Amino acid sequence: MSTTTPTAAPPATGQGARIEVAGLTKRFGSFTAVDDLSFRVEPGRITGFLGPNGAGKTTTLRMLLGLIRPTSGTATIAGQRYVDLARPMQAVGAALEATNFHPGRSGRDHLRVLADAAGVPTARVDELLEMVGIPAAARKRAGGYSMGMRQRLGLAAALLGDPQVLILDEPANGLDPEGIRWLRSFLRYLSAHGKTILVSSHMLQEVEQTVDDVVIIANGRLVQQGPIDQLQGDAKAIVRAPDAAALVSALSRAGMPATQLPDGSVEVVCADLARIGDAAFSAQVPLHELRMQQTDLEDLFFRLTESPENRNRNLAGGPAADPAEAVASEQTHEGVTR
Repeated sequence: MSTTTPTAAPPATGQGARIEVAGLTKRFGSFTAVDDLSFRVEPGRITGFLGPNGAGKTTTLRMLLGLIRPTSGTATIAGQRYVDLARPMQAVGAALEATNFHPGRSGRDHLRVLADAAGVPTARVDELLEMVGIPAAARKRAGGYSMGMRQRLGLAAALLGDPQVLILDEPANGLDPEGIRWLRSFLRYLSAHGKTILVSSHMLQEVEQTVDDVVIIANGRLVQQGPIDQLQGDAKAIVRAPDAAALVSALSRAGMPATQLPDGSVEVVCADLARIGDAAFSAQVPLHELRMQQTDLEDLFFRLTESPENRNRNLAGGPAADPAEAVASEQTHEGVTR
């Protein structure tokens, strides 16, 4: 499979559109899956949608796409509900699972059926198969595709209408390291051309290398949101020296707040390693270690979601939403979801 990142701009239908979730709530009987959730996803940026299993991520995405009706609140794309969009395939592309293919139909035929239904030229199918790196597999039956190939086919299907907004649920599942690297570059390519991209994922280290913003939820509620570099906090360095007290004193005199840690190392609030080294040299304090330390996304995620008020209710023995019960509840209380 090709892993080349496209270099030409996608056939243009314009820039991205803002996603806005406001006071969104969904209850299944007595269970609240999403609880007064509000956040925005801006055009031209990749936003990671994060949370533990059972946090309400998939339910939120399904409400955004009109697959589940909210109990209250709104989820809009360019100011409209999905069901009110005049040309939904040109507005939003989504890949919520990589298993919704007819196993006996080739990947190319699967895309052609979708393209015909949406009035998209067949030439777009071949263009996308090339773009996502599976042209050689296009004539093979989708039932024989690997998980990684199905992910790529799902991404091609989501992009058929050249949508303003792309919504992906666990898009890196089944991809090998080369495929993950390709996906990262591909999403960057799309966002650079103005697409609005919302990615739900459990792969925190990969998300950290890919996204611009994060939205973290737990138990259906918003925990934290914002640009990833701001959420990670101030850049800090870890320094080791034979005389930690002398090092702390030297750094403090140079205007760099420093604290000796229990393990004997010194934490310095400063992003300039050369400045730290110069201050230590001037004070004649030899250094044994000097490195950057910044709160990574995984640390931030677990610190936020494992606090007592945000602890995963499924791990704490609380009620959990069973998918079959959720569907039954949806149909019983609201009829067939539009």
